[in-house]
Amino acid sequence: MEQGATALKEETKLANINELKKYLDCEFSSGPYAGQDYLTFQTKYVNYLRGLCKSSGWELAKVGRNHYCFSAFIKDGRGKYVYLSVSDVRFNNGWYNNILIRTAAGDRDYTGGRNTYTTLPGIRDAVTRLLAGGAVS
Repeated sequence: MEQGATALKEETKLANINELKKYLDCEFSSGPYAGQDYLTFQTKYVNYLRGLCKSSGWELAKVGRNHYCFSAFIKDGRGKYVYLSVSDVRFNNGWYNNILIRTAAGDRDYTGGRNTYTTLPGIRDAVTRLLAGGAVS
């Protein structure tokens, strides 16, 4: 089996993008504490990112779990970071089609490079471009 196919197979074991697509147009619970529906979704999403990182030779360096939103830092083998943020999932499908992504100096740099946006299917390409010093198209 080719290396790319092996990496994709490992990524699928951790999480599957199709599992996340089931949450498109989902009406998540709301309240002072995150509901179990959101916590399950968030776990699947983070596991998807973890698998994506593993298959791409990156590290999911840090995840900030918040109230119906979260952020993450991805680190490559050279110590370069990318920050991504998924805004409140209760109000639209921004978690899928409008993910904030930018370069970062480290895993505490929440104000790093220029804000750009990508989609869930486009995260791998966007992270690859930013880690290489390019721009997200």
